[in-house]
Amino acid sequence: METSIIISGFGGQGALFAGQLLAYAGMDNGHNVTWFPSYGPEMRGGTAHCTVIISNDTIGAPIVASPDIAIVFNGPSFEKYEPLVFPGGLLVVNSSIIEEQSSRTDIDTIYIPANGIAEEFGSTKMMNMATLGATLAQRPIFSLEVLEQTLTDHLTANKNHLLESNFLVLRRGYTVGSSITA
Repeated sequence: METSIIISGFGGQGALFAGQLLAYAGMDNGHNVTWFPSYGPEMRGGTAHCTVIISNDTIGAPIVASPDIAIVFNGPSFEKYEPLVFPGGLLVVNSSIIEEQSSRTDIDTIYIPANGIAEEFGSTKMMNMATLGATLAQRPIFSLEVLEQTLTDHLTANKNHLLESNFLVLRRGYTVGSSITA
C-alpha cells in the first residue's frame, strides 16, 4: 500500500495540521511516512499545502506530481490540484467555499460543506477534520478510531479542550462522506 495525499488551502485553514495528523497516524501504526509542508510568506491567509505519503514500503521521495488524493479547501487550491489528481484518485472539495465543479470523469470527486459542518460544532477552524472524515469514508486509509487516537496522542496540551469537538466534526464529515456516491 502506498497513498499520496495533497492537502491545500489558505494559511490558517488547517491544511498542514491535517497532513501532520495523517502522517502521525501512519507513523504510530507502523507505516513509513513523509510529510512535506509548504506555505507562502504570509502564513495566515497566504497559501499553504502539504504532501503526505503513507506506505508499507520505503518511500523514494516526498514530492508527488499526481496525488492519489487531493483535499482542497479553497478555489486556488481546486484550480491547481484538480487537474493533477491521478486517474482513479479522489478529489475532496470544501463546497462551503468552492463553487467550481470538477469536469473530470476519471476521478472520484466529493463535495463536503466542511465549514458548515465545523460551524455546527462551534468553529469553522475545525473544517479540516470534516474533510478528513469524508476522505476516510471514501478511502479507508485508517479507521476513524485510529485518527481519533492520533488526535488524542498528538494534540497539544493547550488545544486538549477541543478534542471532543474535533471528534464530533471528524465523525460528521465521515457520515456525510459515506452518504456520497463519488
